[in-house]
Amino acid sequence: MSYPDVRPRRLRRSPAVRRLVEETRVAPAELVLPMFVKEGLAEPRPIASMPGVVQHSRESLRKAAAEAVHAGIGGIMLFGVPTAKDETGSGGTDPDGILNVAIRDVIAEVGDATVVMSDLCLDEFTSHGHCGLLAPDGTVDNDATLAAYAQMGIAQAEAGAHMVGTSGMMDGQVGVVRRALDAAGHPDTAILAYAVKYASSFYGPFREAVESSLEGDRRTYQQDPANLRESLREVRLDVAEGADLVMVKPALPYLDVLAAVRAEVDVPVAAYQISGEYSMVEAAAANGWIDRDRAVLETLTSIRRAGAQIILTYWAVEAARMLRDRY
Repeated sequence: MSYPDVRPRRLRRSPAVRRLVEETRVAPAELVLPMFVKEGLAEPRPIASMPGVVQHSRESLRKAAAEAVHAGIGGIMLFGVPTAKDETGSGGTDPDGILNVAIRDVIAEVGDATVVMSDLCLDEFTSHGHCGLLAPDGTVDNDATLAAYAQMGIAQAEAGAHMVGTSGMMDGQVGVVRRALDAAGHPDTAILAYAVKYASSFYGPFREAVESSLEGDRRTYQQDPANLRESLREVRLDVAEGADLVMVKPALPYLDVLAAVRAEVDVPVAAYQISGEYSMVEAAAANGWIDRDRAVLETLTSIRRAGAQIILTYWAVEAARMLRDRY
C-alpha cells in the first residue's frame, strides 16, 4: 500500500497523538547535574561563559543539591575548585580538600536520595592543569598518575561518594581504581568510566568554570576526534577492568560514537553534554536565533535516541521540570 491509502501524517495530527507514538523519551531520573564548588566562596559566583551556571559556595551547593533531588533528577556530579594548586594536585587526594569536603556536605544534605558522583581527575588541582603527574621532560607520566588516582578514589569513597568518575584518560585507570577501592573496603563504590573522551574544542567554558591552569593541550591522552575504532577499544578495555558504567564525552558532536558504544557493551552508557554544547545553545537563544526550551529538549532527546541511558547536562534540573510539565 502507498499514498493515498497510507498517510503517516495521521500520527502527527495532534500533541496527544504525537505523545502516544513517541519513540524516545527522556526521564528526569536519567539526568545528572554537574556542579562546581569553589573553596572559600561566601556566595555563588556566576560563570561568564556559562549563563545560569555558577561556582557554588559550600552552603549554596547543599541547597542546590536539595533542589536537584526535589526536581527528581538521577544524580549529581561534583567538581572541586581549590584556592591553591601544586604540581602534584595534592588537593585532590587531601581528605580535607574542597572536593572531598563537598562530597561530605552533599551526602549530609541528601544522603541516598540521589546518586552523588565525584570527578576523579587531577586537572582541577594541578598548577600545570594536566590530568596527571608530569615526568621530568614535561610529559604526563601515566603510571605515576595511576597511583595518585588510587589515592583520590579512596578519599572520595571515604567522603561518601556513591560513584567515582574516572575522567583522566590514563591507560589502566579503571582497573587500578577498582582494586584500590576494593582493598580499602569500598567494594560497593561504583566506577563511571570516561571511556570515550575526545580532545575537543568544546571544553572552553568548563575550563573557566574550574579555573584551569592548563599549559599546552591534552592530545597525548584524550582521544582524536577522527577516531571511532579506537574509542570502542577503550570501552572494551574499561569494561574488562571493571567499569560499572561507561561514558562518551562530548555528546552532540559524537552521536555516532555513542550509538556504536551502546551496541558494543551491556553496561549502562552515559553521555556528557559538555559546557560548549550548553553555551552554544544559550548564546544563540540570547540572540533570539533559536527557541531555547525547544532546543534544550531536542538536544537531550537526540542524545537519548543515540543510546545514552544517562545524560550529564547543566540543564538537568530545568529540563526535569520541563519534562514533568510536558508529560
